[in-house]
Formats: sequence, structure tokens, C-alpha cells
Amino acid sequence: MMRIDDVKVLYGLACFSLCLIIVSPTIATFVSFPSGEPFSEIWVLGSGHMLEGYPFDVENGAKEQVFVGVGNHLGRSAYYVVYVKLRNQTQALPNSTISEPSPLAPLYEFRAVVADGETWEEPFAFSFLEASHFGDLFAVKKISINDQVFTVEYPCVWDSENNGFFYQLFFELWIYDDDSSSFRYHNRFAGIWLNMTV
Repeated sequence: MMRIDDVKVLYGLACFSLCLIIVSPTIATFVSFPSGEPFSEIWVLGSGHMLEGYPFDVENGAKEQVFVGVGNHLGRSAYYVVYVKLRNQTQALPNSTISEPSPLAPLYEFRAVVADGETWEEPFAFSFLEASHFGDLFAVKKISINDQVFTVEYPCVWDSENNGFFYQLFFELWIYDDDSSSFRYHNRFAGIWLNMTV
């Protein structure tokens, strides 16, 4: 059998808990709780919106498609540019150690304003045009990206270790910097390797 003092304690705890539940939204507006480190992300998904189904063996003139996306976890809205670049196996990728983009010129760009906690994604269709093969040398002269044609003229040498002619399409993430009123490389990129040997 419970004593009257035990009932009073239980009643007091129940009232206190109910008060905390009622005022918790108000407390949350004044108290900031620690959150994780802010970051942005970039990804490339295969044609089925999965981390598979990427094109690899590419034929001259064949149209391929992937999806490129950006996620914003910065705690504020952000204005992004995604630069699309193509390289052979000897040309430079971005340097993550010193936060430097690749020196290659962008072929195409996407621009998007992404709210905090939101994502942006777009289809990316491409095909290689006017590619030619000369012994141990392969040359892509033009590439079509989302139905726009760009001249590239990037030669590629035979990779005897992997038995093929390889190119990489990669996507650099840049973010608008209010202090400099310009875009700066956001030290993130994603890419896919393509085998032009077929």
C-alpha cells in the first residue's frame, strides 16, 4: 500500500514532466543544441538512380546517361555551381590536400540554389563524337553534353596495365562565397571512368 507522501511525489513528478513537454518548443527557440559539422556533398548515380549501372564501355556516338546531385547540410541555403570536366589518365584531378580544383577548363556547368537539408539532382546525358584510333593513341574530338556539342581534342594513350583507352568525366562542386562575391572550389568532386576501347 502506498503512503500519502509517495503519491505526492509521483503527482509532483508527473506535473513537472507535463510542464517540460508543454514548454519544450519555447525552450528550443532559446537553446541551441550542438549539431554535426556542416558539409555539402556531391554524387553521381547510374541510369537507374542507383550506385550501379554506370556506363563504362562506351562506343563512339552512343548516348549515355547518369544523374548528378548535390546535398546541402551547411545550416543555411547555398548557391552551387557544378563544373563538368573531362580528362585523360595523365591530366590532373582536383587536389583535395590543398583544396585546388583541376586546372582543366569546364565543358559544362549546372547552377542551383539548395536550401539547408535539401538536395538537387539533374540528369546528365553525354556521348562522344568524332573519336578516332591510331595505333596506341585514341583521340576524342567532340563530346555532346545534354544535347550541346563541345570540342575537346583530348588524346589518350593505350593503358597496357588495364588494357584500354580510358577517360574520366568528373564533376567539381563550387560554392558562392559572399566575402569575395565569387564562386570558390568547395573541395568536393565525383567522377566516372569510361573505357573507349570498344
